[in-house]
Amino acid sequence: MAEKVVILGGGPGGYVAAIRLRQLGFDTTLVEKNRVGGVCLNVGCIPTKALYKSAEIYHHAKNLESYGIDFQGEAKPNPQKIVERKNQVVDTLVTGVEKLLSSAGVKVVHGEGKLLTKNTMAVGDEELSFDKLIIATGSSSFIPPIKGVDLEGIVTSTELLDFTAIPEELIVVGGGVIGMEFAGIFASFGSKVTVLEAMPSILPGVDGEIVKRLKPLLKKKGIDVKTSMMVQEIHKEGAKLTVSMEGKKGKEIVSGNQVLIATGRRPNISGLGLEELGVETNRKGIVVNESFQTSIENIYAIGDVNGKWLLAHAASAQGEYVAELMAGKEASIGQFVPGCVFLFPEVAGVGYTEEQLKEEGKEYLTSKFMLGANGKALTMGEGEGLVKVISDKEYKIIGVHIMGAHASDLIHEGLLACEMGLHVEDLKHVIHAHPTLAEAFFESAMGLKGEAVHMVQSRRSL
Repeated sequence: MAEKVVILGGGPGGYVAAIRLRQLGFDTTLVEKNRVGGVCLNVGCIPTKALYKSAEIYHHAKNLESYGIDFQGEAKPNPQKIVERKNQVVDTLVTGVEKLLSSAGVKVVHGEGKLLTKNTMAVGDEELSFDKLIIATGSSSFIPPIKGVDLEGIVTSTELLDFTAIPEELIVVGGGVIGMEFAGIFASFGSKVTVLEAMPSILPGVDGEIVKRLKPLLKKKGIDVKTSMMVQEIHKEGAKLTVSMEGKKGKEIVSGNQVLIATGRRPNISGLGLEELGVETNRKGIVVNESFQTSIENIYAIGDVNGKWLLAHAASAQGEYVAELMAGKEASIGQFVPGCVFLFPEVAGVGYTEEQLKEEGKEYLTSKFMLGANGKALTMGEGEGLVKVISDKEYKIIGVHIMGAHASDLIHEGLLACEMGLHVEDLKHVIHAHPTLAEAFFESAMGLKGEAVHMVQSRRSL
């Protein structure tokens, strides 16, 4: 008889694990309280990228003259149609995941699951038994204890996805990936956006030089970023929301029509019966070992709920890895996880940042190729940005950071270089098509040894 595995949570970690387990011959049941696809597909990665695309098209429509095109009308964003398009994209993909699960033979049970023992779970009135369990319950928006945070007009990213009007002034509390992406989207739609970040810099984890070069570009696009700002209180004055905060220069006040709370996410671990069963947890989520095994041998935890990487693609990779471990295969999982931020321009990175290397006291080399010198970028009207490659002293690629058009696509050559431990010499004879944005990565990598043909070299290095 096939071994029974239950997966609690049908997001990008859970549903991928379920399908892979069926491929490997397990009796697999997926428990999901909402629609399959999780936060990423329903109220996260996918819907925000649909809004991002609408914002990008609107931006291009406003700048047609720069491409030599005359247009007599006036392009205007239509919130209802934008949201309808977003919903259509989401519905199409959710339906696709449902079909994948069905065709794989995964049993899907809808409801909230709670552990009874290490081998049984209650889902409503139904009791499921299993040999092994994968917890993939994801995370939820964290709402900080700010006075007035429950006032009308204050929303999380989930509510803002279904906006009915474009706010004249949007205040974003939190300068992480979620906050900055919404800031970019609504600034493109015409909102005056103010971002309030408690830390000294926005986008923690992103290479510091990239952030430094990004900030003036954000300002040009109508995004005012205020860092080292502790929000103290929000109160309503007529139709406006006023946010009181304190920074290095003392107390400040900013007003807007709407406030987005984007102060991070917390793992969904309450109500699952973990404490009663003795599953170890901490502030970040469920504690797991290198195999994503919890303190109870037959129970695993993947994705946001274990707090390692709050990224959909990391959850999916962990899901496949655990499935193969269960099947007794020699499973492996990538050591490098890329991160992407969908702004204007896009930002993406993988591997070490300069800040991490300095903190660890490691020697390194850097090379930068500016997209303003890339033919494809200029033809696209997207000359802002750069590709930065970091190597160790032996010229092994250990970090790649990109700001510019299609950075989220370009990063994967850098990911492959880092994951495979490639050196500059390994890339030297790899022919890149011309004209493409990918040439910028090649030039930046060759610049590490002073061999980039299309990069101005200092006379001292010649």
